[in-house]
Amino acid sequence: MSGQTSHDQHSHGSVRSYVIGLIASLVLTVIPFALVMTGAFSTLTTVLTIVVTAVFQIAVQLVLFMHLNAKADEGWKLASMVFTVAILILIIGGSIWIMRQLHANVMLGG
Repeated sequence: MSGQTSHDQHSHGSVRSYVIGLIASLVLTVIPFALVMTGAFSTLTTVLTIVVTAVFQIAVQLVLFMHLNAKADEGWKLASMVFTVAILILIIGGSIWIMRQLHANVMLGG
């Protein structure tokens, strides 16, 4: 049974890491919510803050809850995550570009 891996070989995190992840996730959720509800900043600043906190939120989720790291034995996880992020950026960026172009063409034609 040398092909099987022990359950103990994989890191599942500690209570401390889960608590830190929970607190960080809550803070990163409350910040954009408070900005939107108070309307204290301009729209651009609010949107940029939401995007930045979303990126940090994803990083917290991946590192502290899903235990993604750059270890050699888990390099395939990191490579697949980088590929997934690249595809998402292409899809989201392309969709936004197409919608902006369609909006500009419709507004000019009207």
